[in-house]
Amino acid sequence: MDAPPVVPGSSTGTVDHSATGPLPRRVHAGYALGSLATGAFGTVPGLLLLPYLTDTLGVAAGLAALLVLLPKAWDVLVNPVAGRISDRTRSRWGARRPYLLVAGLALAVLFAAIFAAPFGNGPAAAAYVALAFLATATAFAFFQVPYVAMPAEMTDDYAERTRLMTWRIAVLALTILVSGAIAPLVVTAGGDGVPGHRWMGLFVAALIAIGAVGAFLGTRFAPGGVVGASEPTLRAQLAVAAANRPFRALLVCFVVQSAGVATILAGVNYFAGQILRDEQGGPTLLFACFVGPALLVMPLWSRVGARVGKRSALVAAGLILAVGALALAAAPVLPPIVVYLVVAVLGVGYAGQQVFALAMLPDCIAYDTARTGRRQAGVFTGLWTAGETLGLALGPGVYGLVLQLAGYVSSDTGTAATQSDTARLGVLLGFTIIPALLLGPPILLLRRYTLTPAVLASAQGQHLTAVGRIEKGTRTP
Repeated sequence: MDAPPVVPGSSTGTVDHSATGPLPRRVHAGYALGSLATGAFGTVPGLLLLPYLTDTLGVAAGLAALLVLLPKAWDVLVNPVAGRISDRTRSRWGARRPYLLVAGLALAVLFAAIFAAPFGNGPAAAAYVALAFLATATAFAFFQVPYVAMPAEMTDDYAERTRLMTWRIAVLALTILVSGAIAPLVVTAGGDGVPGHRWMGLFVAALIAIGAVGAFLGTRFAPGGVVGASEPTLRAQLAVAAANRPFRALLVCFVVQSAGVATILAGVNYFAGQILRDEQGGPTLLFACFVGPALLVMPLWSRVGARVGKRSALVAAGLILAVGALALAAAPVLPPIVVYLVVAVLGVGYAGQQVFALAMLPDCIAYDTARTGRRQAGVFTGLWTAGETLGLALGPGVYGLVLQLAGYVSSDTGTAATQSDTARLGVLLGFTIIPALLLGPPILLLRRYTLTPAVLASAQGQHLTAVGRIEKGTRTP
């Protein structure tokens, strides 16, 4: 690989192509295409993998929850490693872009393999799914970590990072709508059971491949920024993150809220079938109500963030999510139309939660750069994606455990078995009360997030002053 040019006077051997002004629209759009990959992989396994194991392969709910949780938990260890490796990468394509292509295409192939079912039903089939999901999660780590690191290196502008994230979340919301709503329809059109899931795996794999190639090509003219030396160990990475108070508060809040959102996603099929009594069209309609409004309110959230600040907007989004989840506990006595309207309110909160959490992450990275003089985007995004992955893994794990405790009966026929009233209560609680408890309380942690444009500008000004003094002292005879 070709080595990049070194910045004159740099002691770390880094390259600086960062931009301070607005980015071209083609860069906004190109970067956002990567959300086809992250959105599809973040949505479909959480939506369909647990029901696939319990209602198609006949795996007990508790064991299925464990099989979904462990491969994702593995990513908690892999993501920081992926961050360190991408920080150290030097190529003619930059530090991050090679992984968008190679890991993205590997992710597509491995995702299709999860639902290939070469062993039919039984223990061998369950073990195969766990191993295939583990390999897919590893490939996803090497795509997601470099991808999330790029905004902090493409622009130093506080507002521009919000615009970049708005594009990304718009595509993410559309991807969630397409993959989450259409994937169950593909299963049905493919004949349900194992054949239907095989076709669904190929459909989602195609989305992932388009996103990976699109992001790789679309960011070829994006500024590369500074890619600095990263910390050599996970312990050192944790020490760096622990010293960044805004990042620490934001990370914990986002991880716990991600677990709440993932618990809702894991319960969509069960909630539609057991509570709404609409196993065929219910999941698709729930997803349309959840994601559709997000596409409409994205510009509104951007204006809200500009008026009240990113932290206050994130708090508002979290409250909407928590209150909406609590309201759904009354679903058994509500008309279906009211249930779908409440789910649409949840979608509004979800859009804001994603936009502002992801827009605040690059600010934390920029703050750390100003505070320490080192840009280590891979360190922070590695830990961020590890935490997000853990949260997304805990959702199906928690939901599967609730089903197991409630006595949910598994099936190997491709359709859900008849459930007891206790099992149906577990389906309801896992979709409403438990997510609400995960979505609301973490908001309190944001009191420790004190990073505003003024604070960030002050830190950057102090850093530039310190650098100027050092350079002046170096030139003094």
